[in-house]
Amino acid sequence: MRGEFLDLDGHRLYYYAAGTRGVGDPVLFLHGYPASSYLWCGVVPRMPEGYRLIVLDQLGYGRSDHPAGADLSIAAHGQRALAVLDTLNVPHACLVGHDLGAAVALWLAVNAPTRVSRLALVNAVALDGWPRWRTRVARALTPVLRHVPAPLLAGETYASLLRGFSDRELGRHALDHFLRPFAKVGGREALLAHLAAQRDSETRAMVLASISVPTAVLHGAHDPFVPASLGRRLQAAIPGATLEILPDGRHFLPLDLPDRVAASLATLLTR
Repeated sequence: MRGEFLDLDGHRLYYYAAGTRGVGDPVLFLHGYPASSYLWCGVVPRMPEGYRLIVLDQLGYGRSDHPAGADLSIAAHGQRALAVLDTLNVPHACLVGHDLGAAVALWLAVNAPTRVSRLALVNAVALDGWPRWRTRVARALTPVLRHVPAPLLAGETYASLLRGFSDRELGRHALDHFLRPFAKVGGREALLAHLAAQRDSETRAMVLASISVPTAVLHGAHDPFVPASLGRRLQAAIPGATLEILPDGRHFLPLDLPDRVAASLATLLTR
């Protein structure tokens, strides 16, 4: 396993590769808000052998660049993911997305279907089910939040996101990783930019019935941000999709229950 940076349109995107280097069916992992490639640290070692695993920090997260004024829409993230696949000479891949990353994976499945071999949607932000606290409330408060010191804003975000973990100690450690970039100079503006870019108009416009690849929907029964009912609606909207609701799961399934997530992915990869 090793990490590298890709230069795409003047920005650096970080990714690391695992599994079989350059051979084997590719799997691209896409994290959500406000995470990073660290989200998948427990899943990747549990994946079955014979697959080329590509784990990305999306623009504005983790070790990737955090440029001011960048397009952070789902479509823009999707276009960058396509550019990553092109740069790495990957003609098509199984896409595994969590939270916002699932919305990006859905965008790719709808708009670049030949590049997607399978689809795994974990606690997906989709349809009209964006977390209300994250979108409507956050955008309404943006003028006020711009005057809140970055460490305080990151701290409030930390406290809210911690509810998404079953294992609170594990959650604290993970959030230290996720939020560290946003506690630096410019972090407040970066955090607000991500919030402002999250619009359900993009996901509501997706024609999910056009998706024809094998699809697995995973959701935590006790997700405090995206209810399990959204997972059921997502399964119903995608032809042939399977649904697994984990009774002891919350929002951050890849960290809380990496063995269960990896097992579900192993099953999907045989379909």
